[in-house]
Amino acid sequence: QVHLVESGGGLVQAGGSLRLSCAASGIIFSINTMGWYRQAPGKQREWVASITSGGRTSFADSVKGRFTISRDNAKKTVYLQMNSLKPEDTAVYYCNAFYIPNDYWGQGTQVTVSS
Repeated sequence: QVHLVESGGGLVQAGGSLRLSCAASGIIFSINTMGWYRQAPGKQREWVASITSGGRTSFADSVKGRFTISRDNAKKTVYLQMNSLKPEDTAVYYCNAFYIPNDYWGQGTQVTVSS
C-alpha cells in the first residue's frame, strides 16, 4: 500500500521559512517524479515544484527564487524548503509521486502565512 505522509506545515509570519517533508512508502521512490502542489481556500489545486528521478527541478513562477525542492532517495523523502513566505502562500500543501501510469497523493499539510 502506498503512503505519502507530509509534515512540517504550520503558522509562520510573512518573510519567514518552513521546510516541508514528504515520506513515501510502498513505491519505488527513486524512479518517481516527486512534486508539491497546493490548494488555497476557494481555489483549484496548483502545481508548486517538481523534482525528477534524475534530480532535475522545476518551479511555478510564483515561487521561483523562494522555494527549493530536494530529495533523499535513501530516506524516500522529498523536501520543500520555503523561504520569504508571503500570505498568498497560505494553502494546504500536497505531496505527489508520479511514475506512469501511477499517480499518488498525500493527505496534505497546512501552511499559514500571517501578514
